[in-house]
Amino acid sequence: MFTKKTETPATGTPGATKPTTTPPAKPAGTTAPAASAAPKPKPAPSVLSSDLTVTGDLVTTGDIQIEGTVEGDIRAHLLTVGETATVKGECVADDVVVNGRVVGCVRGIKVRLTASARVEGDIIHKTIAIESGAHFEGSVKREDDPLAGSKKKQSV
Repeated sequence: MFTKKTETPATGTPGATKPTTTPPAKPAGTTAPAASAAPKPKPAPSVLSSDLTVTGDLVTTGDIQIEGTVEGDIRAHLLTVGETATVKGECVADDVVVNGRVVGCVRGIKVRLTASARVEGDIIHKTIAIESGAHFEGSVKREDDPLAGSKKKQSV
């Protein structure tokens, strides 16, 4: 611990100095209470490359970008179907962006079909944007909570 003397009078007597000290350092391994309350950083999105084929369901609370082929249902926070991607199954996410091909139901609060999108199936959404050039075959239904009606497909 360091002690520093200043040249300012402490009690009004000429020449008297008031010692000042720096606060003691915290022991190693302790953290301030504010640091433990800090939010966790958002994880990076998961990316499935164009040469990857997945058979089965994908579930995440984060973001996922599909560039390959998925045969199964997908549930995520943000789902991006890349231009080279094919998804055969139900796509459920808060935000869904389709640039590639989806064969199955798409459910999302915000759904966007870009010009390169190819969708064969129903779309249930709160808000939707379909760019000129997108191919879509199915029905479109608006719901206030499109994620609530999502049901896992059952094998017969």
